[in-house]
Amino acid sequence: MIEIKEISPALVPQKLLLEADPSVERVNQYLKDSLCYVAVRQNKIVGVCVLKPINKNKFELFNIAVLPENQKSGIGSQLLQFVLDRLKEKNIESVELGTGTFGYQLAFYQRFGFRVDSILKDYFIINYDEPIFENGIQLKDMLRLILKL
Repeated sequence: MIEIKEISPALVPQKLLLEADPSVERVNQYLKDSLCYVAVRQNKIVGVCVLKPINKNKFELFNIAVLPENQKSGIGSQLLQFVLDRLKEKNIESVELGTGTFGYQLAFYQRFGFRVDSILKDYFIINYDEPIFENGIQLKDMLRLILKL
């Protein structure tokens, strides 16, 4: 059984956030003033979702992560659906996010109806000190996705 609840950004385990974003500096930047939701199983935080308002009608999803030993069990999907439902209740019109141009994350977001809005060329090369690889391929460009609620 998974419980999903909102918590203070200060209480989110940084190790979990680094599963989705390897930059401590970037995580610390967007964590301030963010909404943070966690998935809890047996009194342990196993998933997190971090969002920040862009304006009164739009939020940006900065991080969603599930502990490796709990991945592929539906926790990320439950967490994202819970968050999207809360945002709808608050009359938020859309959610944006940035992700790589390939991989399971892109398919994950597309299953929820996120659509490609733009491409930021060389984003991961310019903005990260160390190269980021997925399935042996270096991430270079970022896709900006949007979901109309």
